[in-house]
Amino acid sequence: MDKSLKFRYDKVGDILYIDICPPYAEQESEEVGDEVIARLNPTSGEIENLEILFFSKRLEDATLLSLPIAADFRLAG
Repeated sequence: MDKSLKFRYDKVGDILYIDICPPYAEQESEEVGDEVIARLNPTSGEIENLEILFFSKRLEDATLLSLPIAADFRLAG
């Protein structure tokens, strides 16, 4: 089954969360870019969540947001 992306924004923390599944304690965290945190599946190492810190500042600066990950976009069916 294909997984869809879910986006959440924490206005107080200024963090954009991109989730494939709900975060859980066993996930490993790794900084994969400039203030971009990936939460990884502890068994497969696949990225399950991304946290983009200082998200609104990035938008205000009008800088291109480039994530250091590869994506395969398809329509969820």
